[in-house]
Amino acid sequence: MNQFKFEVVHQSRKSNARACKIYTPHGIIDTPCFVPVGTNAAVKAVDSAFVENFNLPLIFCNTYHLIIQPGTTVVEQAGGLHQFMNRNKPIITDSGGFQVFSLAYGSVYDELKSRGTKKLTNTVVKINEDGVVFRSYKDGALIKLTPESSVQAQKAFGADIIIPLDELPPYHTTYEKLNESLERTHRWEKRSLDEHRKNSKNQAMFAVIHGGIDHELRKKSVEYLAHLPFDGFCIGGSLGKNFDEMLCLLDNLMPHVPEYSPRHLLGIGEIKSIEPIITRGIDTFDSSYPTRCARHGLLFTNTGSVKLLNAKYKNNFEPIDAQCNCYTCKNYTAAYLHHLFKAHELSAYTLASIHNLAFMANRMVWYRQQILDDMV
Repeated sequence: MNQFKFEVVHQSRKSNARACKIYTPHGIIDTPCFVPVGTNAAVKAVDSAFVENFNLPLIFCNTYHLIIQPGTTVVEQAGGLHQFMNRNKPIITDSGGFQVFSLAYGSVYDELKSRGTKKLTNTVVKINEDGVVFRSYKDGALIKLTPESSVQAQKAFGADIIIPLDELPPYHTTYEKLNESLERTHRWEKRSLDEHRKNSKNQAMFAVIHGGIDHELRKKSVEYLAHLPFDGFCIGGSLGKNFDEMLCLLDNLMPHVPEYSPRHLLGIGEIKSIEPIITRGIDTFDSSYPTRCARHGLLFTNTGSVKLLNAKYKNNFEPIDAQCNCYTCKNYTAAYLHHLFKAHELSAYTLASIHNLAFMANRMVWYRQQILDDMV
């Protein structure tokens, strides 16, 4: 397989949910699909060979961090990300644009908690028409990221799906600044696409729809990007101050997003979000939430989350989830995992992460069948 292709297998009769296939050079992505985040070419606490065992056909790696460490040249010399991290299945990389947002304005968590109002820090030196100048968090060296250099790095990484450079203004911004940022992002995305099309290398490029929570700007963004030859669409930028605002945004936006391409929601993966975003027509979505929860002892089950540090698990000699077939549940008890966390053993993070990743993989298989049966 050496060509990107998209196919809608079934459109639910009950909602806008759909079961699709995304064909890439490194395999087929069945949707709906949760995409684990492997920021530094690694899903935290779990190695690539183990991740391959899960029914999670796509992972997300971060261009900005990989440019800094180990550097584009090292990854390229290794034969690309797939060879470097020993992964045979598809990979998607972002542009580094998220770092413009998180370093310049504050994290997504701050954003949703109404604290994302700080001015540019000295980590981000300059944002202008040409691109972004960062200071490396590793040694303070200046790094210039442009639409062209971001694409060139992602070409060197060899990801199956790449994303154009974009700017993510904060929730707390004026309409004028939001519109100015949107116009610049559109120009960056067009430059990124032009650079990509010089030599596609069998990689796909997904556009990123912006506009904050302004419905008209979101519609404007879709209309502009849909006329360019992108292979799919991501929904990025500020998605709202809370869960309800995000759903309102999607309700207004999704009818305008082309149906002939994959639709990816950036940075969302909480359990309560999964069904609402799938039923609104989202095909794939990425998040570090399941592995982050795992490292804090919060494990997912079909009957609710388990807080492993709770004293009631000290003498619980049953698996976390008796219905789960994952490596962790087949081999270890809740009491043992409770002990590992209390003893600050690093294996606790690995075993908990394995369980949460397996839970997400199984949940995606279940949702796909529900869509095929017109149940969601």
